[in-house]
Order: sequence, then structure tokens, then C-alpha cells
Amino acid sequence: MKIFKNKVALLLAMLMLVVGLSACGEKANEDGKEAAKAEQTAYPLTVTDTNGESVTIEKEPQRVVSVAPNLTEVVYKLGAQDKLVGRSDYCDYPAEVSAIDSVGTITGPDVEKIISLNPDLVIVSTHFDEANAKVLDEAGIQVLTLYDQGDVNGVYTVIDTLGQALNKNAEADACVEDMKKTIADVETKVKDLEKPTVYYVVGYGEYGDYTAGGDTFIHGIIEAAGGDNIAKDISGWSISLEILVEADPKIIIINEAMKEDFMSAPTYCELTAVKEGRVYTLDVNMLERQGYRNAEGVKALAEIFHPEAFK
Repeated sequence: MKIFKNKVALLLAMLMLVVGLSACGEKANEDGKEAAKAEQTAYPLTVTDTNGESVTIEKEPQRVVSVAPNLTEVVYKLGAQDKLVGRSDYCDYPAEVSAIDSVGTITGPDVEKIISLNPDLVIVSTHFDEANAKVLDEAGIQVLTLYDQGDVNGVYTVIDTLGQALNKNAEADACVEDMKKTIADVETKVKDLEKPTVYYVVGYGEYGDYTAGGDTFIHGIIEAAGGDNIAKDISGWSISLEILVEADPKIIIINEAMKEDFMSAPTYCELTAVKEGRVYTLDVNMLERQGYRNAEGVKALAEIFHPEAFK
């Protein structure tokens, strides 16, 4: 049975420590006070990061390094990609980000490489080591830590804060409003429909079974899409195979790279969803990489759970 042990371990670390939710666009509301709402950031800007620390950004950042894939995606969506001079190995969306210098992994970045890029702001999530942050601080480089508190409202706050920091306030407002609209539209379409039982595969096999428990961000996405998460009463990411077999979910969502082996593996191949061809894949980064694309993830899941509502 094939198992991606190291990949699953890294993914779990990222899932427990990162943030986000979906599609930004042009600012929809340009009337009155809303249009006047801090379209230009006044520097120096002091914001509270999601560690509860006050961070002062002296002037508009011109050289930014992102060590968090979800934040890199937001930088692009806000139209601030011209400021980006460095990114992590895992920052792969949109595709053009590959042209930006990499500073290494999200858990073990090359701090000296970051310093050599001469950034005036480094944006990170909670996987960024405090010792590395201290080195950057001593080099006079500001570090801004942004991550979600477990639900979409936290994501909105992250986008808003990043918009302020990068002087992209109107774009951040539009992003959040578009996200809210996308999710609300989905919830309206599915609210009166019967919810299929759903199992989301994070990892499986000899090293254990992992899914999105009821206190995880992905659980909220499944619920918003009109699904009944079989792990809703579980805390965290670990689930027993016995619970999975007993629940025998109607629908299974899995990464494309794991699908074939999962469907042919002992026990898993006996699940009804496997036998009846209801194992689905999608771009799981829309769910696992907590960023602006999560609203798209809600819609994509809803179209799987309730195709009749989207005809």
C-alpha cells in the first residue's frame, strides 16, 4: 500500500498552522464611506499580527518575500506581485510565481538567502521559526505573521491586513466581498438539500488515517458546500479506520495523486463510495491551502455534492 509519509506529515503541519478563502476581483461597492475607506494606506502603519504582536511597517513595502503559499496567492490576487522578490519552494500558484527566486522550504527556509534579497517585508505563517524571525529582525527586516483562527472570518482578516500592509486596500475589500458572495450563493443553493455523508482524505495507510475533524478549517468548507462530514465529531486530523468503515460515506474527496492506490487498497476498496464510483478529486490546494481560493473550493465541492443545484 503506497503511503506518502513525509508528504502527509508536512501537509498536516501546514494544515494546522496556515490560513485563507477565495476569488478576489474589482471593487464592487464604490459608494460613499465604503469607497473612501482607506484606499491609500497611511504609513507608518501599525497592525496586530495573528500572534497578537504589534508590527509597525514604516513605509510602503517595495520588496516582499513570502514564505507561505496561501499568502503568495493573495499577493498576486491583490495585484501586488511586482513587489514579490522571494517565495518558498511550495509557492506554485499562479504558475508565473515560479520565476521568482525561491528561499527554500516553508519549515526550513534559507534565512541568509532571504536577507540577500534585501526585502523590507517578509510575510509568513506560524510555521516560520521564531529563531529565524529574530535573525531577520536583527537584520532590520520586518516580519509579518498572518494566519487564520479556524474559520472564514479569520481569513477575511488576513486578507484585509495584508491589503493594508501592501497598500492594496480596495483590492482586499473587493476580494473579501467576492468571497462572501460566492459562499453565500452556494449556501443558498444547497441549504434545503439533503446532505450526503462525506469523507475527506488527507492521508491513509500503515501510518494512520487522516482527515478533517470538526474543529478544522476544511470541515467548515465541507459544511458550507452542503456536505455532512463524517469526522465532524472528531478533533484534529486523526481518525480510526474503524470509524471510517462504520460511517461508510457516500462521497470521498481525495488528492489525485492518492486516488488510484486508495481505491485499490485493502479495506478502502470495500467502501461503498469506492465500489460505486463516488471518489472525486479536485485541486485540493483550494481547500488545504487556506487562501483566497477557498471560496472556489466551496463551490467546487458543492457541485460534487449537489450537481442538480448547479445545472
